[in-house]
Amino acid sequence: MDRYTELLAIVETFKSDFEKFYLKKNKSAGVRLRKHMAELKHKAQEIRNEVQDIKSKLAEEESTTPPPAAQ
Repeated sequence: MDRYTELLAIVETFKSDFEKFYLKKNKSAGVRLRKHMAELKHKAQEIRNEVQDIKSKLAEEESTTPPPAAQ
């Protein structure tokens, strides 16, 4: 769940820029917001790659583990 906490923290850090851009129409906040969104995209890709690696390892372990003995 550490990754989930990281994502929440990232989103929370740019809440003020969302408000400044969408509510106050501040163009500079829009630039910062786009930067934040790129950071979020990068983090999402990182997590996707991590999930895929974990899934691959689990599948590999399942294929090498012998089935339980029948009684």
